[in-house]
Parts: sequence; structure tokens; C-alpha cells
Amino acid sequence: MFVSGSLAVAELRDWSARLAGDELTGEDASLIDEVRALEELKCAAEARQARLTAAFDASQRSRQAAAGEPAERQGRGVAHQIALARRESPHRGQQHLALATILTREMPHTMAAFTDGRITEWRAQTLVRETACLPAEHRETVDRAIAGDPEALEQYGDRELLGELRKLVCRLDPASVAERRRRAEAERCVRVRPAPDTMAYLTVLLPVAQAVSVFASLTVAADQARAAGDRRSRGQVMADTLVGRTTGTDSSRPVQPVAVHVVMSSEALLEGRHDSAQLSGAGPIPAGLARELIADSLETGAGATLRRLYATPGTGALVAMDSRARLFPATLAGFVRLRDQFCRTPWCNAPIRHLDHVTGAAEGGPTSEVNSQGLCEDCNHAKQALGWQSRPRPGPRHTVEVTTPTGHSYDSTAPPVITARPAYAQVSPGRWALVA
Repeated sequence: MFVSGSLAVAELRDWSARLAGDELTGEDASLIDEVRALEELKCAAEARQARLTAAFDASQRSRQAAAGEPAERQGRGVAHQIALARRESPHRGQQHLALATILTREMPHTMAAFTDGRITEWRAQTLVRETACLPAEHRETVDRAIAGDPEALEQYGDRELLGELRKLVCRLDPASVAERRRRAEAERCVRVRPAPDTMAYLTVLLPVAQAVSVFASLTVAADQARAAGDRRSRGQVMADTLVGRTTGTDSSRPVQPVAVHVVMSSEALLEGRHDSAQLSGAGPIPAGLARELIADSLETGAGATLRRLYATPGTGALVAMDSRARLFPATLAGFVRLRDQFCRTPWCNAPIRHLDHVTGAAEGGPTSEVNSQGLCEDCNHAKQALGWQSRPRPGPRHTVEVTTPTGHSYDSTAPPVITARPAYAQVSPGRWALVA
């Protein structure tokens, strides 16, 4: 049994079981009282997680230093272990670690309010994030001014808290605010992530003046189109105009000279079955949409290339691409990206940036499908930290066992690429049967 401070893990799990199992009884007023008490308990638990995180970071750094790790490598992999324990992405693990470090070292009043259950983790993060540009002495000033009165802090709404923080920060150190703005402008970028109903969010981070200008331009285009009788909604015109201006094509049917990988079963492609398909970088899509994408590519002249892949029945695991004899590095790389889809670290789901040997090449690990995995850049670097181990494991789909320096193990299993949906047939009015 693992023991954390004075709290036994078994004791905490008993409390979890009790919270899940106790019946919900009582008057309405007592129900609200319990909701409030649980909110305070949740905040206090998150504050303890922050203190544990800071203590774990200090311990890991000390162990790494004693093992002879260079100073610049000390702390590598700590945030990833926190993320795995919290079942979150490594990016969130970095945020949790930064929050814990700053709260425990530089913001005692905020930490006290957090520990007492007066503020949520989100509001603690707001206090840390908005003071990130300040030197330690100014951060302590803001901490005392905003969180020195815990009862007043508890009454702040998110917008009110943010406004007060920004006013204080600008007054204390306007130069650092300007420098922070310049750094933020350097981080402008474009991202895409899945949305419900086979849609996707295209997010653009821009300096405020540019963002307002782009939005205003799209608004004018939408207003002009609507005034001319366009029956599309204002939002639809703005979205279509953005696509058309970005791709330089007809906004309704853009043709782009890039490869878009769609993986689907031959039955779904040629026989009209409703199996799910996979759109590389986006995730599962209906087979009907996949067929439409392929048909549009052929009709518009963009073209489509058919490449055979082989999957094991029932599991949807990719096992080969054409012939193993033809698996040159470029082909193997494409195969691994199609098989893994996103970073293989549990709960990460970031885009694949690095193709990694599970067992390192320096340790004799072969360059093969079994000994390969797709990782994001951050996870690949964390894997090189002292005490981390990875090894392939047998399974219905490609599986890697990851063991952290504390001895905790996590399995990473490649997602099914092709999933057949059950087929049903009507055998009588109101009755349907599964077709084998």
C-alpha cells in the first residue's frame, strides 16, 4: 500500500467509495449544504494535490542530482508522471506542476485560500497566470492585495478577479506587461481539433488588432452577400469566405495539394456498409462522409490514391501495409502514423511529431512496426529521463507498457483504426435481428 504523507491511499479510496455509494436523502436545504461542502472538499483536495506535486518535484530533482544528472536535465519527466497519475495530458501536467511550484513558493495567501477550499483550482491558476510576468516581489504584492482577505477573494467572480489582477499588474510593472505582450505575439499559431458531428474547430491565435481586422473583413463580406440575396446564414458565409480566401478556391469545394489520409474497410468503400472510417488528424468519421470526400476529390480533379492496408478481424489493428518487404523507412513512418493516429502517451492525444523506438536503438531495439510508436515532441523527450522504461507487450492491438521512475506502469494501446458496425435486418414488423 502506498502512503502519501499522513493520508493512506486506501483511506482515500474508502472515502471515494462512500461518496459513490451513499444514498441521496434529506431536505432540499441539506442537499444544497452538501453540494457546497463537497465543493470546498474538492478545492481542498486539489490544493493538497498541488502540495504533493511540489514535494514530488523537489524529491525527483534531488534524486536526479544525486544520480549525476546535469542541472538542465533535472526535473525532466516529472510533469509527465503527474499527468499520468491525474489521467490528463502532459500539457496539463506541466500546468499543474507550474501552479504547484509558484503557489507553494511565492503565493502563500492564495495557497491558504486554496487549501481552505475558498477558491477553485481554476481561480488559483488565474492568479498564477496573470502574475507570471512579474518578478517575485511584485507577485507577492499582488498575492497579498488580492488574496490577503480570503473572504473577499471568495466573493470574486471570474471576470471581476481577472479585471482586478490586470489593473494591479499594469500598475506595478508596465514594462513587463509590454514584454509579455511581445512574447505572446511571437506565439501566434493555428490549430485544429475535432468537434461534434464530424466538424472541426480551426483556432487561430493572433494579436488582437489582426484578429479584429480579420473578423471585421469576414463580417463585411457576409453582410454584402446577405444584402445581395445570399440565403446562407451570416456565420455560414463568414466560414465559407474564410475557407475560400485561405485555399484560393471555391469555398464550397476546396481543392488542396495536400495528402488527406482516410482509412476505411473495403466493404465500407465499395459495398456501402456503415463501418466507421478514420480521417487522419481528426479521428473517426461516418463511412458516408468518407465516401463523399473521396468522390469530391475525383470529381474536382484532385485525385485519390488507393493503398491497401491489412487489419486483423475483430480488433481493427493495422498489421501491415502492402508487403513487409516494401516497408522502407518512409512507408513505415506513414504506417505508424496511421496506426497510432495521435501521441501514444496515455491521455495525451497531441499530434505525432516524432517516430520513436520503444526499445531504444542504442539498446538493440529494431526499426520495426512492433518496436515503434508515434509520440509528440514533449513526450519523446520525457521518455529519455532517468528511470523511464518502455517495452512492447502482446495484445490484440499494438501495446506498449510504460514504467515511470516510481514503478507505476501504464499501458498504451493503439486505437482501432477500422471498426465494423453491427449490421441489422428487419425480420418482421418492429423486429430487427443482428446479421452475422
